Amino acid sequence: MFSIPTIELNNGVQMPVLGFGVFQMSDEEAEQSVFDALQAGYRLIDTAVSYRNEEAVGRGIKRSGIPRDEIFVTTKLWVADANYVGAKKSYQASLKKLGLDYVDLYLIHQPYNDVFGAWKAMEELYQADKVKAIGVSNFTSAKIVDFSLNNKVRPMVNQIETHPFNQQVEAHKIMDEYGIVHEGWAPFAEGRHDLFKNQTLTKIAAAYGKTAGQVVLRWNIQRGVIVIPKSTHKDRIIENFDVFDFKLTKKDMAVIAKLDESKGLFVNHEDPEFVKYLYARDRN
Repeated sequence: MFSIPTIELNNGVQMPVLGFGVFQMSDEEAEQSVFDALQAGYRLIDTAVSYRNEEAVGRGIKRSGIPRDEIFVTTKLWVADANYVGAKKSYQASLKKLGLDYVDLYLIHQPYNDVFGAWKAMEELYQADKVKAIGVSNFTSAKIVDFSLNNKVRPMVNQIETHPFNQQVEAHKIMDEYGIVHEGWAPFAEGRHDLFKNQTLTKIAAAYGKTAGQVVLRWNIQRGVIVIPKSTHKDRIIENFDVFDFKLTKKDMAVIAKLDESKGLFVNHEDPEFVKYLYARDRN
């Protein structure tokens, strides 16, 4: 089905190990970048209701001319609709915007509102074969355990901030324990900590004739983490996909492990002010 390596989810569905994200892209950027990514060989496309570019993503997919069953599409349920009724309505709205009959992976975007009610609706969508897989995003390890022990269907994926400075080692162990695949957003830490010029990463990259960014993607893939880098530049989109012709050694992996600071660089999902911000965002 897919021409690149995949990871098997706990329901048997195969998901590409490398995908393409469209966070903070305009409609024009999203449509063109999705088209460019699919032409470059990507087969996993990741969007969300809150990105407000699902229609543009759908246009990019359609323009590519690639058969639907060769593309793995992810979208996400936003906080305001995270309840039983809202999830059903939002899913149908996403399908319409994307111009698709189904999505491959449907995620609860944030661990707030009535996520249990939303999950029940998502279980029903899944059991009715209207979505190939369901999962969550930004769930802490405690929430993952709670969710796994109190639902009929366990999440198949948890998408969380993951990069060399926040490697999510302990979270990965918990996901493994419950058969949940780890997917990482912001694999390049959005360039923070001067990632692309980091001496550890550039030294390893030089040995393979690669870039620091390519080393980061390869490192995550070898850890069993699905990655979804984003770019609006065609040359960088192509470069990010060129990570399947080399393999990092155990020593390389151990050196990169030392970069871990074990803390997020963007948001704190345990911060009450962040939760307030999300709800205020929907009211504006």
